[in-house]
This record gives sequence, structure tokens and C-alpha cells, in this order.
Amino acid sequence: MNKTARRKNTLFTIAVILLIALILAVTGNIAYKFLKHQYLLNTNPIKYEEYVEKYSSENGVDKFLIYAIIKTESNFDPNAVSNVGARGLMQIMEDTFEWIKFRLDDGDELNYDSMFEPEQNIRYGCYLVGYLIKHFELLEPAVCAYHAGIGKVDSWLEDSYYSSDGRNLDVIPISDTEHYLKKIKNTLNIYNQLYMEEN
Repeated sequence: MNKTARRKNTLFTIAVILLIALILAVTGNIAYKFLKHQYLLNTNPIKYEEYVEKYSSENGVDKFLIYAIIKTESNFDPNAVSNVGARGLMQIMEDTFEWIKFRLDDGDELNYDSMFEPEQNIRYGCYLVGYLIKHFELLEPAVCAYHAGIGKVDSWLEDSYYSSDGRNLDVIPISDTEHYLKKIKNTLNIYNQLYMEEN
């Protein structure tokens, strides 16, 4: 084989190797994206859709925010109980339950054990989220209040060290609440990416 033929053979081999590498890179990337999508679908499901749709709509709340809160709070376990005693899918505390019960004028028909029932827990949780969003008019302080309490967030917004405009939080003084807000925003973003096109 002469020099020219060897050179052509070498160039052809290099071209074939590059083509194979390109095919593997493209198909590998497609496979990775598919597997990642399937993983996110499995770990960020849509459950209790009938209740979430109904009560988020009644309270003017983004349903994907409710799914993000349920995922973060209880991972869709209706029997979840936190280390401070919060119950159910949206982790409602007993004093919060009593406050919402009074505002909804539910009388004696429900007790705190009702927070283990998915429909009632989501009904109460959606009411609370809707109330907080109306109160703060912005998502971030509303989510912080869901975690830390409305009184705390009101006091942070009144303090110029934590809020320069009285509406947005520049500093969140409780690290757990700051972490909670990041988790909710990240999970909300995932839900929007996964399910927005279907709705």
C-alpha cells in the first residue's frame, strides 16, 4: 500500500471513529435525558389531583405550588407526622388547624384527626396558602410564612435589615426557612417543567 492509500485509509478510519463517537454522544445524551425525565416523574408525581385541582382553584393558588408543598412537606404520605406534631399531606399544625377551622366556619364537624384525611388536609392547606399569598402579595414571603409563621415574616418585613422595601425578604434569618424556600422553588420549577405542557 502506497503512502497516499495509507493516508486515505487513516483519514477514513478517523472519520468512522469520529462518526461513531458522535452517534454515541447524541444517543447517550438522549438516553440520559429520557432517564432523568423518568426519574423526575417518579419522584415528583401528581397525586390527589381531584382535591388539589378543586381547592387550589377555589383559593386562587397555582396547583403546582400545592404539589410542590405536598412533595416537600410529606412526600405524599397522608399519615405523615412531623417532629413538632404537624399532620398529613401539607403538615398542618393543630393551632393552624383551629384557626383555619374557625375561618371556614366548619363548626364541630371536623377535629384535628381530620388532617390525616387527604381531602380535608388539602382543603385546609390550600386555604392557608391562598390566605398567605393574598396577605403578602408575593410568593417568597408567603412560602416563608407557611414554614415559619405569618407573625415572624411580618416582623422580618418590618425590619430594614431583613427587608429594604417592606415587601421582599433580602435576608431570611432562619436557615431552615431559607432552605425550605429554596426547596419549594426548586420543586415548583420541576413540576412546571414536567407537567406544564400537559395542561
